[in-house]
Amino acid sequence: MLVYEDFGPGRHRESSLIRHALGSTHDEPLVAGLAGGVGFMYFVFEYTGRPPQLTIVAQAHPVSWVRSALDRLRVPYEAAHSAAPRWDRVHAALDAGRPVFCTVDRSGLPWHGAPDEMAGADPYTVVLAGYEGDSLYVEDGAGSPYRIAAEEFGAAWSGHRKGRHEMIVPTGPADGEPDVEGALAATAARLTGPVLGNKFDVNFGFSGMEKFAAQLRDTRTKAGWERRFAAPDAFRAGTRRLYACLEEEWTAPGATRPLYADFLDLAGRQRAAELFRESGGHWSRLAGLARAAAADAAPEADAAPDPAVRRALLDEFATLVEQSVALERRAVTLL
Repeated sequence: MLVYEDFGPGRHRESSLIRHALGSTHDEPLVAGLAGGVGFMYFVFEYTGRPPQLTIVAQAHPVSWVRSALDRLRVPYEAAHSAAPRWDRVHAALDAGRPVFCTVDRSGLPWHGAPDEMAGADPYTVVLAGYEGDSLYVEDGAGSPYRIAAEEFGAAWSGHRKGRHEMIVPTGPADGEPDVEGALAATAARLTGPVLGNKFDVNFGFSGMEKFAAQLRDTRTKAGWERRFAAPDAFRAGTRRLYACLEEEWTAPGATRPLYADFLDLAGRQRAAELFRESGGHWSRLAGLARAAAADAAPEADAAPDPAVRRALLDEFATLVEQSVALERRAVTLL
């Protein structure tokens, strides 16, 4: 038994999940914009024996995408946590025709391939779209729901420990007009900061973008990409991650900017939309350069990429980031 029938990948995974679960009555750009739209977080983590781990989140962060979207769509919902999976609650919701949003450890879902030891820390959202006997049907961005044994899904659900078996269940239709103005204000505040209210705010919003550009240009300190990603394996890992972060993971293509521009068109902010769309082109250009650089850095190479070539590439990366910052600062004043 499925509680809805529309599945398939969209431009942004979480926005598509929400859209489908609510009966596909809202456009994906509207859902994405109301959930928070664009943002920026930049960190590089270093662990002994591993290449530096780049993390960029180009969508609104840290926010609950599902809660924010439902709140601003004016859709009522129930949210609950528990010490263990509450299958009685899951079955009751699905029997009532209501989808169930869950946050899981994605490495525990078999269709995600080899386990990732870091994945459990991420609040990865999926939707329970139905069940049959001891099997569940899970929407996770594919053209049809995945079928998985409840026990196996329960292990993935428990694997995201911070989530405490969170389940969010929409309980009825929207009871008002979408809160577009609130969403616009939240996006502007997130980009201009502060976001967390602590020392890590330097890594968020425009401040985070400027830090990213500065480290790309830094040729002197160990925090700069010149030194931090000098080794062949580090350079490959960094450029691969850069592409993934701007085009595939926790984002829509173009660092979510083109999708957000479509939301701004719906909201009557055409000039801001043009600026974010142009910025998205720069982010995609950067991602494409990074992908090509990673492909050119063959795994069997014994030496680091040519220093002059790498330096020119990092400077080009930085220029594209700086151009995007300038465009987005102008756009925010028009929200």
